[in-house]
Amino acid sequence: MPATVIRDVQLIDLETATINVRHLFISEQGVIEKISSVLPADLEHYHIIEGKQRFVLPGLINLHTHLFGSGNALKTPSAPFLQGVYLHLLNTNLGKKLLLSRMKRNAYTELQTGVTTLRTVGEGLYQDIVLRDQIERGDSLGPTLVVSGPMLSAKDGHGTPFVARENTSISDYLQNGQQNIDRGADWIKICITGGVTDAKALGEAGQVQMKLEEAEALCHKAHKQGILVAAHAESTEGVRIALKAGVDSIEHGFTMDEEMIQLFKNNPKSYRGYSALIPTFSPAIPFANLSQEDLGVTELVYQNGKAIYQGILKGFQQALQHHITVGIGNDASMTLVTHYDFWRELVYCQELGGLSNQDVLKMATSGNAQILGIEDTCGTIAVGQTADLLLLDQNPLETLQALKHISLVIKKGTPVDKTHFRKLKKIDKLLEKMDGKT
Repeated sequence: MPATVIRDVQLIDLETATINVRHLFISEQGVIEKISSVLPADLEHYHIIEGKQRFVLPGLINLHTHLFGSGNALKTPSAPFLQGVYLHLLNTNLGKKLLLSRMKRNAYTELQTGVTTLRTVGEGLYQDIVLRDQIERGDSLGPTLVVSGPMLSAKDGHGTPFVARENTSISDYLQNGQQNIDRGADWIKICITGGVTDAKALGEAGQVQMKLEEAEALCHKAHKQGILVAAHAESTEGVRIALKAGVDSIEHGFTMDEEMIQLFKNNPKSYRGYSALIPTFSPAIPFANLSQEDLGVTELVYQNGKAIYQGILKGFQQALQHHITVGIGNDASMTLVTHYDFWRELVYCQELGGLSNQDVLKMATSGNAQILGIEDTCGTIAVGQTADLLLLDQNPLETLQALKHISLVIKKGTPVDKTHFRKLKKIDKLLEKMDGKT
């Protein structure tokens, strides 16, 4: 890609909420090299993109995604024998090829709709690592991926056997954690508690499945190698165990007490001395706003989902009140969470947290970049930053709905081609039914 000028854009400063007309100069390597109010007379050697006075934002960062699904209800075998057959077929060359193809498609959909960086937190058969490497080499188009490989869970625990590896001891966790690192994982994802989607009894969604000493040993081993740890935790006790073990991010979360609040802010066993919360409202909020019939789930799943949502909401509001670091991720691939509407998660956080649009946009860009540790190159529009940019016709400081219709996505200085992707009309109608109910 030649050096590029994006001419005449309304540059939004998310720190000050000010807007100024500027020209952005981008190097051949896709890095912002100058931001100016003046254009040189000679632009002969630049590729020119007409900004047309559109608003420009940094690309969005989605901190909690899976790429294996579409947002439709997850359908996998429940009988152990059938699970074994399904997993065997998936683990063939053809099975992995089909899985990787779906993940590529979903990643590109995320990119087209404004997500220029995403973190995967649980995929099968290491295909997220394969896809990350393909994108980095330029063999495939997609967002910058930060990947965890398969989750690490207890025997018959959350996500097993398809996107999580089973463990029965500290040595198992250490061995499988090291294998993920050796295969190229950027983060480790552990499951402290059960989850809504695969709970088999009322209350099991938040039931502790991983012991403190197991989580603590794994965090210590990962941190020694510069690898951070994310923890699925959906109960007060689960979050407490995760924090005491030293995890770096809590996924979903739950109601907290004073001890846990202080551990979030000052966690001596975490890699950077604090832990962040990623609440993920998109899969949870439908349980509070739609009927069981609408969702098409069992009574067990419905009641578990409603209980977990209330805990996530309380934990999120406590985190904001006590100035805990909060990131934004939407748990894409889960039921009713597609790869083309990350903007909804921003709206949920804004409404449920009583936040300004500016606050939420900062969280989804520079804030998420800091949680990932990539703030030196990503998350803001500044000289030396990667040119991951969104051009919008409407001002997102006035309405987050502006993110529904992004005029142009630019990834590393290159405009992203818009291709057709299938929208899930039934899901869209259910989500529209919830609009304004948070």
